[in-house]
Amino acid sequence: MPQPIVGLHHVTAITSDPQRNLDFFCEVLGLRLVKRTVNFDDPGSYHFYFGDDIGSPGSIMTFFAWPLASRGRLGAGETSAVAFSVPASSLHFWEQRFLAAGSPVEHVGERFGNSVLSLNDPDGMHIELVGSDNPLSVVTPRTIDIPAEHAIRGFDGVTLCEAGFELTAPVLENMGFARVGQENNRIRFVSPASALGNRIDILVQPQLVHGRTGAGTVHHIAFRAPSDDSQLEWREMLSKVPLNVTPVLDRTYFHSIYFREPGGVLFEIATDPPGFAFDEPIEHLGEALKLPAWLEKSRSDIEQILPPIELPYLRKEQADA
Repeated sequence: MPQPIVGLHHVTAITSDPQRNLDFFCEVLGLRLVKRTVNFDDPGSYHFYFGDDIGSPGSIMTFFAWPLASRGRLGAGETSAVAFSVPASSLHFWEQRFLAAGSPVEHVGERFGNSVLSLNDPDGMHIELVGSDNPLSVVTPRTIDIPAEHAIRGFDGVTLCEAGFELTAPVLENMGFARVGQENNRIRFVSPASALGNRIDILVQPQLVHGRTGAGTVHHIAFRAPSDDSQLEWREMLSKVPLNVTPVLDRTYFHSIYFREPGGVLFEIATDPPGFAFDEPIEHLGEALKLPAWLEKSRSDIEQILPPIELPYLRKEQADA
């Protein structure tokens, strides 16, 4: 039996405007751009990785930047919300920050004992901030103006929108997530580990049709494997379920396997190593376009295709100089 999954590694969504996406996640949410690369399956488009100061697993929100992408439609078989963890005492700070940035925010009350703020990113992706009485420590991004005591810790978890839960639940349980409670049509699964992103909610909405992938939707969610050996053990076990698991794919900063759970959500298991300092020093993460070795020969062509962008904190430094 493989070592149980402790939580999320990253979540990947779709944006239609790379600069607007950078501005929101860096300047409003206060995350650090820890890697600027391209979609390995579509090298003419950006792939951004945001996280804490070093891109710790469990803090990483990533985006495929497709400027021509139409707005997606939320439905069954999709991740309907991404939740970040903040101290409960910081929720008022965040509410004021969002309002000052022109982002409408809503109190949705308490959920399983924790207060929740809700808002949308500029593409319409549903984001939640969950107040924790015992927040995990954070490696505060050096690029933000948010006091460390208020900074986002990383993921609290995600919500899967499903037509039912009977088929998805066994997959989560096999991965080490235990069913711990239910509020109306929301069923919660939690990893026993004290780790970022250790909560998966299933929101049962049988009345919904299947969603449509596009800007503002989540493409896939990724769970953590501590090593390549552990990932291979998971691949072998999941293949016996049976689930149609991909071969191991090299994503430079981690290795990945993918499969679609029975409810329709695309799952990934990604390794913790080698991490985002693999090809640039921590002090300069995200400042340069990084390409895998097999794409370096096409760098000049790729750079001509990609739209120009500015990193918000470098832009501010230049303005203050």
